[in-house]
Amino acid sequence: MIKEGTYSDLPKIETERLILRKITKQDVPDMYAYCSDPEVTRFVTWNPHQSLADTEAFVEFILNNYKKKSLAPWGMEYKKTGKIIGTVDLASWNPTHQSAEIAYCIHQGYWGCGLTTEAAKSVIAFGFSNMDLIRIQARCFVANIGSERVMEKLGMTFEGIIRKGMLVKGKHEDLKLYSILKEEFELIEMN
Repeated sequence: MIKEGTYSDLPKIETERLILRKITKQDVPDMYAYCSDPEVTRFVTWNPHQSLADTEAFVEFILNNYKKKSLAPWGMEYKKTGKIIGTVDLASWNPTHQSAEIAYCIHQGYWGCGLTTEAAKSVIAFGFSNMDLIRIQARCFVANIGSERVMEKLGMTFEGIIRKGMLVKGKHEDLKLYSILKEEFELIEMN
């Protein structure tokens, strides 16, 4: 059963190397560092931020979603530096079907370190234990090998390619679809 307001107060989640927390206005410079990077934004739906004003507008959008108790991302704070190095969230949630989609983005300087997997694993655990989910899926552009590796490390199953599944930056992109079911995640966690 879905509890009213399950996602209304984004909880702080601590992992070995990260603190997943709400974004604040003070995080704008940290977020601009990766949101303005063309390599980071190559495989996302939005264009590189051209100025701090772009990042400020994005943060304002996130803060408004917190206020409206809508879906909004966790900031990935790297414990060693106290800086926000990325975001992770359940970008869509369908309570009727008990499903959601996870999304993430991280600073290029932290690629290949396992931090995205660490953050996503905690958010998946939150979704299964606090949101009554039975399925969490993720999609990535076919060329996004890094994101695909994260999905595989999370124990997700490749379901197929969604041909021309999304119009992004004026081009229809093929997407790889992965998912994990609650019982599969629980089995992985037990081992």
